Amino acid sequence: MITLDIISDPICPWCYIGKAKLDRALEGMPDHPFDIRWRPFRLNPDMPPEGMDRRSYLEAKFGGREKAKRIYDQIAEAAAGAGLEIDFSRIDRTPSTIDAHRLIRWARTEGAQGRVVDALFRAYFEDGLDISDRSVLLDIADACELDRGVVAALLESDADRKEVVEEDEAAREIGVGGVPTFLVGGKYVIQGAQEPDLWMRVIEELRGLQAAQADAERDAGERQEAQPPV
Repeated sequence: MITLDIISDPICPWCYIGKAKLDRALEGMPDHPFDIRWRPFRLNPDMPPEGMDRRSYLEAKFGGREKAKRIYDQIAEAAAGAGLEIDFSRIDRTPSTIDAHRLIRWARTEGAQGRVVDALFRAYFEDGLDISDRSVLLDIADACELDRGVVAALLESDADRKEVVEEDEAAREIGVGGVPTFLVGGKYVIQGAQEPDLWMRVIEELRGLQAAQADAERDAGERQEAQPPV
């Protein structure tokens, strides 16, 4: 398998769109070589734990509601093109995402990262829920068949908080300035919400490389077997 590290934030609409497009490619190529791992990036690392009023956030980030509306109208159009329904009008608060990232991290041990990431995106962008609210996170954990009691205890602790912050900082240190960012096999970087066709080409190229490597290893083994004993 080839690792596909997806560096993202569950309040990033382009990450939601990017996942939808990647999923479409993977559905068309179910024998893809990827071992997918979701990695944290916090769009707002200084966000207070309680989050903030979304209108205040947009005015601070974009310099006014009207400018923000134009930007988010374009995003909603792109989301619809990817088969998603984003309803920004339902979002009242911009949350801190550190607990959401902790939940995503824990989900990997249960093979549930993809389900949890999907649920977080839907909760925030479709239902307008506050994904810093621990009751919301527990409902998501429950729906994704994680142990609600275990997750509740972990959320009450500082478990993996430091690790999430360190991974976020490490991503910035290697030059990640926006998300989604995809790291293929620890070597190749793909940025942005790319179309399914691009992912299909990437998968075909990786298959070709894997086949060539397998042939080379087989040939090397055959040559070694053919050598006369010393």
